[in-house]
Amino acid sequence: MNTKNWTINDIPNLKGKTVIVTGGNSGLGYEAVKAYARKNATVIMACRSVSKGEYARKQIIDITPKSEIIVMELDLTDLNSIRNFATKFKQNYTSLNILLNNAGIMMVPYGLTKDGFEKQLGTNHLGHFALTGLLLDVLKTTPSSRVVNVSSMAHKQGVMDYDNLLYTNGVGYSPMKAYGRSKLANLLFTYELQRYFVANEIDCISVAAHPGVSDTNLFVHAANKWVMILLKPLFSLMVQPAAMGALPELRASVDVNVKGGEYYGPDGKREMRGYPVLVQSIPASHDKESARKLWEMSEKLTSVVYN
Repeated sequence: MNTKNWTINDIPNLKGKTVIVTGGNSGLGYEAVKAYARKNATVIMACRSVSKGEYARKQIIDITPKSEIIVMELDLTDLNSIRNFATKFKQNYTSLNILLNNAGIMMVPYGLTKDGFEKQLGTNHLGHFALTGLLLDVLKTTPSSRVVNVSSMAHKQGVMDYDNLLYTNGVGYSPMKAYGRSKLANLLFTYELQRYFVANEIDCISVAAHPGVSDTNLFVHAANKWVMILLKPLFSLMVQPAAMGALPELRASVDVNVKGGEYYGPDGKREMRGYPVLVQSIPASHDKESARKLWEMSEKLTSVVYN
């Protein structure tokens, strides 16, 4: 049995490959863009803020001057922005090898997206559901393409309630409950998308990953600012650098041994940190009836229908 730890050195040469990374200007996404660029991929850094994207791009170009990184505007809280992004991408590119649905928000106060969706499910699931659907025709025509959705250990606390999926008017909302639901939705979508690919004989696979506990700006709403300052020494013992946290999504996107419907996360205790390996999600994430219901509601809410 091969016990070698998987690292960015295991990423193959990606010359000629086109990759989209949502939320590519910071945290895990930034590390993923950097890794793809080093391996000669053409990387689309999809960011809500173009100026922040350009700044992040410059930082990577300074390290690897020959990198091909293109910044494009994408606001996952706005269906018009998602449609505009997909249209512009397809005007300029005829293939898409990897769609890394990495962007996300965590434990934010109750709020709505521009289309009236609860913000965490709207950003983390519905935005990526719409984006993937709008790019489906390019994925279909790209041999051995992949969609990678980034979930979280928090999916284990997630509960789907299809009578109040979006916490209408804030009823029943808590930042953690909504985050857990959105991360469970990521997995339900991943597995249903894989079944869709198989049923329609599409040469694409759908895979999920989670970063364990990684040092990113996602934790900005996790607790009071002063509490976070006090807990930082303890927190630093638990978390791993963003570069390590990005490894599961990178492995899921490029490892030739990865199969559709798999889930990757850190190999350490309680999957909090470590090198990327195959991990398991909770039984609720494999509930086919729940996945179909979520898919149907997602199509209705976003008006993006998978054909």
